[in-house]
Amino acid sequence: MHLYHLGLDKHECRKPRPLKTKASRTNKIILSEIILSILVTVEAHLKSYFTLTTIATILAFSPALLAQDFETAKLANWHQWRGPTANGVSRVADPPLTWDEQTNVKWKATIPGEGSSTPIIWDENVFVLSAIVTDRKPVTATVPSEGAIPKPPSTIVEFVVSNLDRATGNVKWKKIVNEEAPHEGRHKSTTYAAASPTTDGKLLYASFGSHGVYCLTFAGEIVWHRDLGNMRTRRGWGEAVSPVEHDGHLVVNWDQEDQSKIFVLDSATGQIKWEDERDEPTTWATPLVVEHQGKTQLITNGTNKLRSYNLETGKLIWQSRGTTLNAIPSPVLDGTNVICMAGYRGNSAISISLDSTGQTNPDRLNWQFNRDTPYVPSPLLVDGRIFFTKANQAILNCLDAKTGEPIYELTRLPNLKNMYASPVATKDRIYFASREGVTLVIENGPKFKVLATNKIAEGIDASPAISGNQLFLRSKTSLYCLEESTVVE
Repeated sequence: MHLYHLGLDKHECRKPRPLKTKASRTNKIILSEIILSILVTVEAHLKSYFTLTTIATILAFSPALLAQDFETAKLANWHQWRGPTANGVSRVADPPLTWDEQTNVKWKATIPGEGSSTPIIWDENVFVLSAIVTDRKPVTATVPSEGAIPKPPSTIVEFVVSNLDRATGNVKWKKIVNEEAPHEGRHKSTTYAAASPTTDGKLLYASFGSHGVYCLTFAGEIVWHRDLGNMRTRRGWGEAVSPVEHDGHLVVNWDQEDQSKIFVLDSATGQIKWEDERDEPTTWATPLVVEHQGKTQLITNGTNKLRSYNLETGKLIWQSRGTTLNAIPSPVLDGTNVICMAGYRGNSAISISLDSTGQTNPDRLNWQFNRDTPYVPSPLLVDGRIFFTKANQAILNCLDAKTGEPIYELTRLPNLKNMYASPVATKDRIYFASREGVTLVIENGPKFKVLATNKIAEGIDASPAISGNQLFLRSKTSLYCLEESTVVE
């Protein structure tokens, strides 16, 4: 791979300086949520004059309105895997309740190649990753890793970052950031573009794992590229961990069958701030970054251990027992507690306090739940309730996030069969998308109530994204932008 570094001036990469106090930042976020909620209601009555996107853009860039910074701007967008607060929730969004191939489809765009990553939304930009298997042969044939089951393709793959116009679905630009023959295959149910991109509102970050980590401008120019080497994943099943950006730090987890590591890069330059070796087999869980009592904690799910690192220094803050083999679900935050879970060849959900230090023994955990936990889908945490599926099945559990006590268990999601996509929610609704292309919408509440069942032509493995009055669904070949009152002629 080639190392690109275009020498972007450090001032161009500088992020808005965060507010100094936790209280002021919290009050600001709450205020922005209230304002955005009001504007959602106003927008419903003024659709001929304004759109929520326009309002959100004004709110995001007008210092006179709110002295806006990234922490508040992100609430109106979907800037990363699992959304504004990394729990699958957008409280200010109001996407449609119902749709099909002809109804409430604002646009449908074909995405060449393969991809199971979630698109991210920032203002008028929809960023999508994909991988295109070509018929071109590499100079040197690839040799499969020892123990790998799927074989790598014998041809070159193009690794692509695209930016679609949010209003039309037209491609603003498409950038092939790398093209090479992969050293490993991938599981038949995944793709070479399974990790979702992220943004800090100024630059775009994308990880294709062994095929490079990239920083691009919103115009599609590569700012830097970091080659972290080749991963050897369990049975050659592929890579899918999304990067996480926080205040100038870009986190890339690198759990594999050789020496696992975690990397924290400088978001502006791609240089490694710190790295640490991890005693972990392959995991596919995207880390969680949270601020707590003056420290920024970087939390990772794992088979052997759950860990919290100091984001600035890399020092281990606490660790506890791990979840299960093939840890995939991302951690979620409930107040001052973090919840991790996994469900392959075992069942484990654990709640642990952010106040923990050192080795946390099982008797010091908040709660544990050891049945019917998810394999691929990540949990959804909203309004003090945590929702998750049994393995990849359309069977739903809902627990009290504080206590771990069931609110309801093993509830069948009608008309759904298998699920890889993680659920998403607004303040009123929860959306579950299936591999058969059916999306079930239920009420966001303590009782299970179906509101709608919707179907598109292809299956869905990528998790949905929601922003403003739109819902984005990525199928096997297309990206749908769904919006109320749109009829395809």
